[in-house]
Amino acid sequence: MSLTLSVNLRSVRWVRALAIAPALVAAVAAVAPCTAGAVVRPPGTARAASASAAAAAQRELVVSLRDGGRRYVQVAPQRSVRATLARLRARSDVRWVRPRVVAHAAAVEPFVPNDPGVAGVAAGWQRMQWNFLPGVGVDAPRAWANLRAVGRPGAAGVTIAALDTGAAYANRAGLQRSPDFRPAQFVKGYDFCAHDGQTLACSGRDEFPEDRNGHGTHVAGTLAEATDNGVGLTGLAYGARIMPVKVLNSDGAGDEASIAAGIRFAARRGADIINMSLEFDSNVRGDEIPDILDALAYARRRGVLVVGASGNEGLRAVAYPARSGDVLSVGATTEHGCVSDYSNQGARLDLVAPGGGKDALEAAPGGLCQPQPGTGRDIFQETYRSRNNRAFGFPQDYEGTSMAAPAVSATAALVLASGILGPNPSPEALAARLKATARDLGAPGVDRQYGAGLIDAGAATDPAIPATATP
Repeated sequence: MSLTLSVNLRSVRWVRALAIAPALVAAVAAVAPCTAGAVVRPPGTARAASASAAAAAQRELVVSLRDGGRRYVQVAPQRSVRATLARLRARSDVRWVRPRVVAHAAAVEPFVPNDPGVAGVAAGWQRMQWNFLPGVGVDAPRAWANLRAVGRPGAAGVTIAALDTGAAYANRAGLQRSPDFRPAQFVKGYDFCAHDGQTLACSGRDEFPEDRNGHGTHVAGTLAEATDNGVGLTGLAYGARIMPVKVLNSDGAGDEASIAAGIRFAARRGADIINMSLEFDSNVRGDEIPDILDALAYARRRGVLVVGASGNEGLRAVAYPARSGDVLSVGATTEHGCVSDYSNQGARLDLVAPGGGKDALEAAPGGLCQPQPGTGRDIFQETYRSRNNRAFGFPQDYEGTSMAAPAVSATAALVLASGILGPNPSPEALAARLKATARDLGAPGVDRQYGAGLIDAGAATDPAIPATATP
């Protein structure tokens, strides 16, 4: 049974007033009584607004009365706060007085790395990686800032297994490491397609999962390309470690045996998340790939979240292996916020993420989705310029659910590293967090085109959003 990689189908393609003399304080605020001298601002308050509120609060005094009451006094701008404090403290009916203290949400400034992209200017990546920006993208700058705030930049400490065509992770056998990868980003992987290209199905095994196609390197770049290093583009979970597991040959084809073995290898060897940017043809049934389904159940029992591409045939059903209940299935959206025309849909679709390409004709306008004629931009990462040209560059022909899936896997890694769900969240808890914080698109609630919505890395890693939120 052969497997056709999505790249072959379409990609290669959020008081009452205290009575005091008017001469003492010209203006007295009528503020409702409360039990504490602090104001907590709602999450998301802008820093400038918070600073303004804090400055105003410094002229507001908390007065504790000897009869047990508490009042608030606003000192007029032309009056001295220090003199007012002294005069109030001298009153016989006052126990104590102090300035009102303001707390604000612990929001962080978005982190914008310096990676130049092809523009060759600091932060030039933003001109290419629309899929990582706020709005129709995953809001990476907010997510990156959230992880830096907790000392786990880019999902440091998490391991993601990329089951794909391998990765350009080392200088070996005539192949070069991608210029925007570092050796320390990788953990030991495996090659289940060692006799690359000799047969349609994979055969032979060895310990060196080099990429001879480019697809796996592109996927690994979205997952964890080196970031803020002044080189190339950015990776969403740039602090995570990648485990390259080659289950597809240089033609992007693999079979049940190689994929099932790859899943089990990754689960046994410490992967926290498995990304599968691959699909079987739409006519393949679950009972035809029992070894893969068993391996997926094994990975879940070991606490591994498996993420899979929904498929690129534009059908009303998700393709296997993403159709399995043990996989978080991911469809694709365009830079216009619409479902992509090639993205498989259906009842088993869990989420969508940026995959690029053309808007689906039936994509309902409104909200984020603003359908446009023609084709939207694709997804950029550094990889081979083509299968026949192993020089590195930023090819313009990568679109697909293959490109969408790693955005979800990387976001899951960021959530895991953030600690929001505790030290060892289950795959179910991780999936629930991603769905609960996704941006609802299409029909209200979960639907067949967008699932629970567009993955939002910024919201998913925001500590102000309750960890117990459910879809």
